[in-house]
Amino acid sequence: MLLQALLLAGCDDRGAQGVPAEQANVPVNGAQAAAAPAASVPQGPERLVLAFGDSLYAGYGLARGQSFPDGLQTALRSAGINATVVNAGVSGDTTAAGRQRLAFSLDNLKRTPDLVVLGLGGNDVLRQIPPATTRENLKAMLDELKRRKIPVVLTGMMAPPNLGADYAGAFNRIFPELAEEYDAVLYPFVLNGVIGNPALMQADRVHPNAKGVQQMVTRIAPVVTERLQRLD
Repeated sequence: MLLQALLLAGCDDRGAQGVPAEQANVPVNGAQAAAAPAASVPQGPERLVLAFGDSLYAGYGLARGQSFPDGLQTALRSAGINATVVNAGVSGDTTAAGRQRLAFSLDNLKRTPDLVVLGLGGNDVLRQIPPATTRENLKAMLDELKRRKIPVVLTGMMAPPNLGADYAGAFNRIFPELAEEYDAVLYPFVLNGVIGNPALMQADRVHPNAKGVQQMVTRIAPVVTERLQRLD
């Protein structure tokens, strides 16, 4: 049951909407600043990254500046990449809802992003939407990004086994198969290393806390870094 709940962490539509990571600075005191390790100075061309997902991206239940896109931006800049990550996470979004708003989100950026980090699907599992429908919606989004010549890092979701082998098998094939079809970089499971660890979860036991988000960032940031470096 916990596995199912955590897999559906993107499902709660009560969460706060995401804000651009560059607008979500969290102040630190002098002691914290002194203890922080020296980070690389961002260099090179500005990289605009769109983080497009559900509550796992939006920062449900977290303070301003603690969302996954915020942490990803910090990690990229610490690695010396001159990156701005825009948080386009919306709590409660299904793949159908994401499909409806993707073009609008892209059109309202200051320019075409260099990369889209795409993470949707948990809410489809919650509603037991047919995997074929989820696949169709994700394909439509990937088609739109391909048409605009925007590379993609896809953060996958997995269905819990208690929904049945047929459903789980059909759903879990979607992300690796689409990643191969569209030449997208795949991080197979967005909650890998976080799911099932109470120390990394909020009190609702379905959304990562700030430490859990940092675990996500630690695992996913190198994947995004590598893809951005290939743009050079």
